[in-house]
Amino acid sequence: MNISFNVITLAVIILDQISKLLIQKHFQFEGISIAVIPNIFHITFIYNKGAAFGLLENKQWFFILVAIVLIVAAYYLRNEIKRSSLNARYGVAFLLGGAIGNLIDRIVLGKVVDFFDFIIWPIFNIADIAICIGVGLILWSTWTESV
Repeated sequence: MNISFNVITLAVIILDQISKLLIQKHFQFEGISIAVIPNIFHITFIYNKGAAFGLLENKQWFFILVAIVLIVAAYYLRNEIKRSSLNARYGVAFLLGGAIGNLIDRIVLGKVVDFFDFIIWPIFNIADIAICIGVGLILWSTWTESV
C-alpha cells in the first residue's frame, strides 16, 4: 500500500488494543461503569460476544472468518486500493485497522472488549469507530466518484 495507509491501519490497531488493555486493567469486573457525563456518557466495561447491537451473539467463528476475508481481500486488491482516491484508501485503512483490532480480541479472548457507553446506544470501542469511519469514507468516495 503506502506509508499513510499502513500508519492509519497500525495506529487504529495500537490505539484500540491499548485502550482495551487499560479498561481491563482498571475495571476489575465486567459491568463496572463510571459516569463521565452522568446519564449521557459513561465508560462501561463489557465483553461483547456478538457484532454491533449484540447481533449474532456467540458466532465468533463467523466474525473471525469475515475479518480474515477482509484482510485477504485487501492484500489481493492492494494495487487497486493504491490507485483509489484518498478517501477510499483511508477508508480501507480504517476498516482494516478496526477489523484487525476486534479480530485480536476474538482470537485472544473469544469476545470483544467494549467500553464507550452513550446510554442510548450500544456500547462500543475504538475498533468499532474505525470500522464506521472506514465504511463512511468508502461510501463517500464511491458516491462522489460516481457523480
